[in-house]
Amino acid sequence: MEDVLNETLELYRKRDEVRAIAIGGSGVSSGRKNYADKLSDIDVYVFVEKDIPLEIRQNFIPKYSKKYEIGGEYFGPGDEFFVDKLNKQLDVMYWNVNWFEGVTENIWIKHYPSNGYTTAFLFTLRNFEIIYDKNNWLKNLQDKVKTDFPQELKQNIIKRNLMLLKDKPFASYYEQIEKALKRNDLVSVNHRISAFLASYFDIIFAVNELFHPGEKRLIKYAEENCRILPQNFKENIEELLVQPNSNTLQILDNMIKEIRGII
Repeated sequence: MEDVLNETLELYRKRDEVRAIAIGGSGVSSGRKNYADKLSDIDVYVFVEKDIPLEIRQNFIPKYSKKYEIGGEYFGPGDEFFVDKLNKQLDVMYWNVNWFEGVTENIWIKHYPSNGYTTAFLFTLRNFEIIYDKNNWLKNLQDKVKTDFPQELKQNIIKRNLMLLKDKPFASYYEQIEKALKRNDLVSVNHRISAFLASYFDIIFAVNELFHPGEKRLIKYAEENCRILPQNFKENIEELLVQPNSNTLQILDNMIKEIRGII
C-alpha cells in the first residue's frame, strides 16, 4: 500500500507549484488513532504557491483510478479519486501557502475565534504526516502550533461561543431554536441545533486546551480526550438530537448551565 501511495504522490512532488505535501485523515492521523474504519479515506494536503493546471491533473489521475472527480470546488479546490491498487479513496486538497499561513497566524498568533470549529485547521496541521516539505516550510509552521495553548485564544473562543449559545441579546442560537419550535419548523430547528453544537464543542475543546478535531465522532473523541466535560454531556446531546422533542428548550438550558460550570 505504501509503495502505491508514494508512487501516486510522487506526481505532485515533482510539480514546481508544490511547496509541501502532507497526509492525514482518521486512517493515518496521529491525532485520531483508532478512529479509522473501512469507510475511512486518506486526506492529501497539497500546499501550492499557485494552482496546478487542471489539464495536468486530468492527465495523470485516470492512470490510477477508474472512479474520480477532478476539479471539484464544492469544499475548496480539490480532486477525489479511488486508487484502484490501494483500494482506498484519496481526497486531495490544494491549499494555497499564503492562505494557510494567514489562517494559522490569525488563530494561533492573533487569537481570533470563530463560530465553532475555531482550531480545526490547527488540529489538521498539528497531526498530519509531512511527506514532502521544501525548505522545511510546513514543519516550521507545524512546530509553531506544538506549543502551549494561548490563554487569550482560549478565553476568546469561550467568550464568543458562549455568547452565541444564549447570551447574545438578539438571534442567539437558543432564541432562533425557540422561534423555530413555535413555528413548528423542524428543518430550522435541526439547522440551529447543529450551529448550537458547533459552538458548544468549541467551548469544550478550548476549556480543555485541545484543538477541535472536526466533525466526526465528536462525542467519542471528547470522552476519550477531555479532562473536563459538562455533567450529563453525552445524555444531553443524545436527547437533544431526537426531534421533534417537547423538552428541547429544557435540554438546551441544562446544557448551557452545565457548560458554564466547567468554564
